[in-house]
Amino acid sequence: QVQLVESGGGLVQAGGSLRLSCAASGRTFTFTIYHMGWFRQAPGKERQFVASINWNGDNTYYADSVKGRFTVSRDNAKNTVYLQMNSLKPEDTAVYYCAARTGAQNYKYWGQGTQVTVSS
Repeated sequence: QVQLVESGGGLVQAGGSLRLSCAASGRTFTFTIYHMGWFRQAPGKERQFVASINWNGDNTYYADSVKGRFTVSRDNAKNTVYLQMNSLKPEDTAVYYCAARTGAQNYKYWGQGTQVTVSS
């Protein structure tokens, strides 16, 4: 079993920045086999993909809506993945979740989410 715990959310003004963290743990857990992703869900909307990163950080992927503003990274020594969010907009307001998957499978493990609110 894998546990994912997000942190770093909060209230920020438009144009500001936040860095989200997602700490992974579990019995017999090997962080480097997991492709990690960030998703978000705004009230009344479906959950949407934000960004993801492969096991060693060489490959990253972003939704068009966040390209150039958000950066995903990971520290395998700390079993942690990050989402640096800059130039935040009110439409970025959502609960942000991290998730883990192996290979080409669907994301299997999810965190509890952290609220990000961007005021105009």
